[in-house]
Amino acid sequence: MSQNPTKHTKVLIIGSGPAGYTAAVYAARAMLNPILVYGVQPGGQLTTTTDVENYPGFSDVIQGPWLMDQMKEQAKAVGTDLIEDHISSVNLKSTPFEAIGDSGQKYTADSIIISTGAQARWLNLKSEQAFRGFGVSACATCDGFFFKEKEVAVVGGGNAAVEEAMFLTKFASKVKLIHRRDTLRAEKLLQKKLMENKKIEIIWDSAVEEVIGDNEPKNVTAIKVKNLKTNKIDEIKVHGLFIAIGHDPATALFKDQLNMDKEGYLLT
Repeated sequence: MSQNPTKHTKVLIIGSGPAGYTAAVYAARAMLNPILVYGVQPGGQLTTTTDVENYPGFSDVIQGPWLMDQMKEQAKAVGTDLIEDHISSVNLKSTPFEAIGDSGQKYTADSIIISTGAQARWLNLKSEQAFRGFGVSACATCDGFFFKEKEVAVVGGGNAAVEEAMFLTKFASKVKLIHRRDTLRAEKLLQKKLMENKKIEIIWDSAVEEVIGDNEPKNVTAIKVKNLKTNKIDEIKVHGLFIAIGHDPATALFKDQLNMDKEGYLLT
């Protein structure tokens, strides 16, 4: 447990995605001397995105990690105290508000800005959990490199899934995109690029039922995929499985202290 003295600030920002850094810039420029605590994924979801084509002010494609580095440097330049820690508990019942980090550091604040964002949603299969980090991932930009000249699968049908699949073609010999419906939800431009990529095969109307693999060394060797129309189950050989089926709000920290909707999003 850290013996560091309590850090007090007028504004404590929890989370370091675009929202957190933006709040930090405004708070610092207002001379509020904010503290920003990074959290478990410094930079947020954009750090796992490669090409960003819809950010205002940039007509050319930019990289997500680069953009987040620019935001971080701007927040730092105007005087934000950036801290590598993860807030594990908060007390919002009285002021000043209290927060405790995984490091043991205690923070108190007159105001707290919540910018914890969201975290990857998983399939909730026991076999998926068993191989998480050993062939099962939710971040192609983080782990794609490990699958050079190997076959992999991506689960999902939105923008994230399509982007992950296309990124993985830089490394993998074949990418199978598994979607539980017969149409994709991704933007039409992304779909066009996907269909033109000969390394990608789409498996429609299907869901992953089980992840199969070895224990020594621990790695994925195949997945069982069920056709939701025929109920037929096929075993498909892959070395990696990437999950891209959306995100859940990272708000468990504030349960029973702030009002949320049924999905866990904070009511504002």
